Amino acid sequence: MYVATRVLLVGVGAAVAALEHHSLHSAIGHWDGVWYARLALHGYPTHPVHGPSTLGFLPLFPALIWILMQLGIQSPVLAGALISGVGGLVATILVQRLATGWWGEAAGRRAAVLFCLFPGSVVFSMAYSEGLLIPLAAGCILALERRRWLLAGALAGLATATGADALALTVVCAISAAVMVHRHGPLDRETLRSVLAPLLSLIGIAAFAIFLWQWTGTPLASLRAQRTGWHERLDPLALLHQGQLFASQVAHLQSSHLTVDLSPLAALVGAVVLIWGLVLLLRRPRLVSFQAVTWAALVGALAVFSEHVGPNARVLITAFPVVVVFAYRLRGSAYGWLLGANATLLVIMSALTFTGHSLTP
Repeated sequence: MYVATRVLLVGVGAAVAALEHHSLHSAIGHWDGVWYARLALHGYPTHPVHGPSTLGFLPLFPALIWILMQLGIQSPVLAGALISGVGGLVATILVQRLATGWWGEAAGRRAAVLFCLFPGSVVFSMAYSEGLLIPLAAGCILALERRRWLLAGALAGLATATGADALALTVVCAISAAVMVHRHGPLDRETLRSVLAPLLSLIGIAAFAIFLWQWTGTPLASLRAQRTGWHERLDPLALLHQGQLFASQVAHLQSSHLTVDLSPLAALVGAVVLIWGLVLLLRRPRLVSFQAVTWAALVGALAVFSEHVGPNARVLITAFPVVVVFAYRLRGSAYGWLLGANATLLVIMSALTFTGHSLTP
């Protein structure tokens, strides 16, 4: 199923490229892919930049792109898409294992199929860091559930060098360690090992901050780039602003210029799906691990309060438990309709994303 959806999206990308008179390479390298390619080719600037720059992106994903380029892949976009594609396959396998542990084998298979067809899975066919972040997060959660503390911390540490959302894994690891302290006491050997997970989870972001300090003169260069370059900040009224922005676009729509930025609408619809998914996760019987629920809630909350991104399909698939829970709660014809709707949206939304005009991933 995963391979089939990737072939489908290659076809969508090729069709869009033909209609837009550009290449498939350009279609899969839109949006953040441009910045990751630039970072892999040229590295970080040596001083803080008050505007859009590669400083706004964490290093692990472009570092892997650079490694593949040294091995013979000349295009950074192709290297990034290859990493995302392999990472998406690993993420699908891990999501199925997690869902099987929560709900049983049949539900695990249904969850994996929905995960592949969900519109946010387009990031596995583009040069986007979620293709690396999501399998690291899923692997960390699976390791925490099995009390493999060293592995969980190592995966979380790699994740915090991949995307800012991964800091939620530090909280998840810390809560897991706190539960062990509560259950077994602070001097228990297993408890002491559990503390390794939150400590190791900070290695990635800490190493990046130290590098920035030496390279640019401030450990906060990436945060400043996000704020000044992309106006990224937390705002409790962010969703209201998204709604106002979309309403303003519709009000000023002209017959001679029908292009509308659909990203605010995607964020508003995504907020509904996010809340619905969280409600389903918390409904009895509560079979999903607290680590998975915490991860989904924290990633979702960051998006809801984000002035720039919002809880779009890319964020929702990152907070994957809120997506795959629908495969458990819906069965029979309802599940069939769910798959059909997601497959349709995957094609349409991916086509709009590949054009690079009206819908960000």
